[in-house]
Amino acid sequence: MEKYLDLTKYRRIFLRDYSVDMNIGIHDYEKIKPQKVVINIDAYVLLENTISLHDDINDVFNYDYIKKSINKIISNKHIELQETLCDLIIDKMMEHSLIFAVRVSTEKSDIYSNAKGIGVELIKVRN
Repeated sequence: MEKYLDLTKYRRIFLRDYSVDMNIGIHDYEKIKPQKVVINIDAYVLLENTISLHDDINDVFNYDYIKKSINKIISNKHIELQETLCDLIIDKMMEHSLIFAVRVSTEKSDIYSNAKGIGVELIKVRN
């Protein structure tokens, strides 16, 4: 019998449509200037570890961790593949002890004129 994650035990923290200009791509024309990449993240933290009875940031997951981690990963560095970008982001998210599971997607919106975007997505769950 398959096991399913009981999502009622988790709080979902999300970053939606975070748009960054970054150096990414394998083609010469992509290495000339930064490209727009849209990043989405869903991080699941145990609800019992993120309840604040006193309305205190120290009692919960501080979601600034997500944005700061992304900015550090993309700063002053050229990344060839979206797969690599996803891997770097998801690995950084899983370094945080409160995160049990995470979904990361990246999307380039300026690649195909007849498509809103092209991207990759990765999901990781802690054992």
